[in-house]
Amino acid sequence: RQVLPVPIRAGLHTGEVELRGDDVGGIAVHIGARVAAAADAGEVLVSRTVKDLVAGSGIAFTDRGTHTFKGVPDEWQLYAVTN
Repeated sequence: RQVLPVPIRAGLHTGEVELRGDDVGGIAVHIGARVAAAADAGEVLVSRTVKDLVAGSGIAFTDRGTHTFKGVPDEWQLYAVTN
């Protein structure tokens, strides 16, 4: 059996979504996609919203700075999950 290295990256954000039939949409979905696109291979990035919601969980984060996303207002502080 051959194992191929596949670089995986993920991004997490949480917020209200709009139900569109069998799909979801809205700004929270858009932000989540942008956060994922900002992640490096092997990295999980989260928005400040997610980081604040899991405070006290023992999950550790590294600050990855502020980012601006096309089609999204304001700047977004992102954090990499480190454990």
